[in-house]
Amino acid sequence: MIDAHHHLWNPAVRAYPWLDPDAHAPIHRAYALDDLRKEAAAHGVTATVLVQTVATAAETADFLATARASGGLIAGVVGWTDLTAPEPALPDAPLLVGVRHQVEDEPDPRWLVRADVLRSLAALGARGLVYDLLVRAPQRQAALECVRGLDEVPFVLDHAGKPGIAAGEWEPWASWIASMAACENTVCKLSGLVTEAPWHTWTAGLLRPYAEHVLAAFGADRILFGSDWPVCELAGGYAAVHALTDDLLRSCTATERAAVLGDTARRVYGLDAG
Repeated sequence: MIDAHHHLWNPAVRAYPWLDPDAHAPIHRAYALDDLRKEAAAHGVTATVLVQTVATAAETADFLATARASGGLIAGVVGWTDLTAPEPALPDAPLLVGVRHQVEDEPDPRWLVRADVLRSLAALGARGLVYDLLVRAPQRQAALECVRGLDEVPFVLDHAGKPGIAAGEWEPWASWIASMAACENTVCKLSGLVTEAPWHTWTAGLLRPYAEHVLAAFGADRILFGSDWPVCELAGGYAAVHALTDDLLRSCTATERAAVLGDTARRVYGLDAG
């Protein structure tokens, strides 16, 4: 089993603009490699992908060092680089498998289709790196144009595009997911749904239509499981997400489950999880 989306952080080392001390009080603390090992061991996870949390190259360097020290548990790192720079500056590291920027926080909803960003994304694709898309409703149209215009770049859609589950959103999210799935260079993470739903009252029944729509649109061989830990601690924790995922995949075949729970991540990120 591969957890294709989790984080580590330490508020004593660097600032995380999105990590509000009040709204995110339960997770406003350090999460380190030893914490990850405990969760992985408890839930049968054999390899993970560590994903960026802040726009700084220093975090990427730290994450790569942590991955090298993990004994193979962290099989890949999705780091960060300035996509508006003339050239994306990234270390030449085998464990670096992708790049992400928190596009959801950009004031310009068209940020993803800026000429400098598109140029950098094309350079990432030429280097064999994946780009993780972190968007909400305002950035969805630009994200669709971006992936359509860069069919040589592999994209991973984080958290199923963050549907507004708590607000009852279905459309236009559902139609947009279908359009994204029509782009063969794009896959989708089955992750982050519990924190888009009401944190303390969500049920598998509430989330099932969203998961089933993603499965129907992309197909299991283009979907990756991600815990979004430790963010998921806000809405139940790793055990709750693990149980939810098992429930949501109950109608899948053994081959489909294997794809979602590891095979897709191994292929898309080029992981050597063995």
